[in-house]
Amino acid sequence: MASEERNTSDIENMVNSVSHFILLGFPSSREIQMVYFVVFSTTYILTLMGNAAIICAVHWDRHLHTPMYILLGNFSFLEICYVTTTVPNMLANFLSETKTITFVGCFVQFYFFFSFGCDEGFYLCIMAFDRYLAICRPLHYPNIMTTHLCTDLVIFGWSSGFILFVIPVVLISQLYYCGPNIINHFICDPVPLMALSCSKAHTTKFIYSTFNTIFMVGTFIFVLISYVLVIFSVLRIPSAAGKRKAFSTCASHLAIVILFFGSVMTMYVGPGSEQPVEFQKVMTLFYSVITPLFNPLIYSLRNKDMKAALRKVLVATRTSHKT
Repeated sequence: MASEERNTSDIENMVNSVSHFILLGFPSSREIQMVYFVVFSTTYILTLMGNAAIICAVHWDRHLHTPMYILLGNFSFLEICYVTTTVPNMLANFLSETKTITFVGCFVQFYFFFSFGCDEGFYLCIMAFDRYLAICRPLHYPNIMTTHLCTDLVIFGWSSGFILFVIPVVLISQLYYCGPNIINHFICDPVPLMALSCSKAHTTKFIYSTFNTIFMVGTFIFVLISYVLVIFSVLRIPSAAGKRKAFSTCASHLAIVILFFGSVMTMYVGPGSEQPVEFQKVMTLFYSVITPLFNPLIYSLRNKDMKAALRKVLVATRTSHKT
């Protein structure tokens, strides 16, 4: 009995022994840290401005009040939320000597970052489904993609990640952390978090890996099949102008799909977790910072309607400043 009481006491002490984590980020000299701060601050500001411009364009231009652009506007807002879960804290750490994050704050970041990432995967599926209906079922598209269905898809896209990622976060947060508390990353990534646990986490690792594989492979296959069907339909379009327009729209979507799924699957489905830590950091930067930056560039530069709407936004902004 005394032995069991000691074990219980030891476990309780293990639970309470880690109150914060240290995010190493990108260890370097103070001068290099300041360079990183300037680079990522600029990237973050450009990401916010670019995605906010798309949201404003979709909101203000009535011609863009269609399912495709409504989904794009929501996707851009999602990108803003996604990048905001990590970059501000990363910028603060560049200026900090301690680079600490509380235990609760770490798991809050973990939950929101991966929930928004999960939502992004679902939104790419929804946007692929919308393009499939518009190109492969053009006559039935208005009757299928109604305002009601579009609203339901938007709600599903936003809520799905927050529901699904409750389980992984709860499981990993319930592991015992007795030290060390140094995470060689710039975010609270689940892989190094589980590596720091003092308890045996075989079941948690298996559940987390299975969840990641099913979600990423499943959504990627759905998107891939959708665009394969779209490409076959586009090839049957008789006019060259129609083919160019359809391919231009799909190319924008596919570029984002390749950027996002390529880097994410390399990290969490392929052998990414076995790669050097620096490689993992670069891949995480790619899908968490670079992809949200490229999103407005890819969609606006390849879409005539979006470019026209953005011009209207710029003109309206200049006019309001002058008055």
